[in-house]
Amino acid sequence: MQQIPVYVFTGFLDSGKTKFIQETLEDPRFNAGERTLLLVFEEGEEEYDFSTYPHKNVYMELPDQQTVSTKELQALAKKCRAQRVICELNGMQLVGDLYTRFPDNWAVAQEVMFADSTTFNAYNANMRNLMVDKLSGAQMVVFNRLPKGTDTMPLHKVARAANRRIDILYEYTDGSSSFDNVEDPLPFDTHAPVITLNDEDYALWYRDVTEEPQKYAGKTVRFRAQVAMLRRERDKMFAPGRFVMTCCVEDIRFCGVPCRYAQSASLSSRSWVEVEATVSAEKHPLYQGDVGPVLTALSVSPAEPAAEEVCTF
Repeated sequence: MQQIPVYVFTGFLDSGKTKFIQETLEDPRFNAGERTLLLVFEEGEEEYDFSTYPHKNVYMELPDQQTVSTKELQALAKKCRAQRVICELNGMQLVGDLYTRFPDNWAVAQEVMFADSTTFNAYNANMRNLMVDKLSGAQMVVFNRLPKGTDTMPLHKVARAANRRIDILYEYTDGSSSFDNVEDPLPFDTHAPVITLNDEDYALWYRDVTEEPQKYAGKTVRFRAQVAMLRRERDKMFAPGRFVMTCCVEDIRFCGVPCRYAQSASLSSRSWVEVEATVSAEKHPLYQGDVGPVLTALSVSPAEPAAEEVCTF
């Protein structure tokens, strides 16, 4: 079955999604005649003007993001013989929930978030889970309607806290724009003989090592963690880790890394230990077929609990 690329645009109401998609479809470099299914899951004040497109092979549908099914999406794509799909999502719905209903041959080629800088802080304060949901999966966030000279560091910090690898573009009210070029150094030394993590650094390290396990391959790390037992491998492995909160209490989850340790069966679940281990990049059932970090313990010793049981970014 032929793969259909999907371009996803997220953000809250009146954040600039429609305007950007309209201008993109007006560009003959993007719209060269491909049969395009335009799924509009959120209607704002801006409307699409099909008369300005260089080609007329754009077919708009307005399904309900909360209830649309895989079969419905398949039928819409078949109806217009779509070669690609563009989605304008509803900011009040979770992106990942919709992705689970995408047909198997739909592949997300790009996800971009748009944010109105004049309302961003209010949304972030009051609907943090929805904000993180959009930032964490996007390749780029566009902050628009910025007065020239605005301090962009608060926006930078929120975006990079949710997604360390996200690209950030600032669009100013005078028509100019600029990419964010601030580098975010990690709070630990990845070149040290032993990478020693403070308790508050675990969440950042976990995200970094799972995103780029090859970067840590062959290195040694030391950290304090809680013990999680692996049912199938409890006699030879366990998973030291921490409870991590991304944005709110509802999304707290245990983030552990599989670790080879001959005496793992002697450990107690949820007990605190200090682990020193070497890192390798391997496949493991926890990663569902992907390569991820796997530890080999050099030492495991009892430890006092961390001052904060749950860590954050």
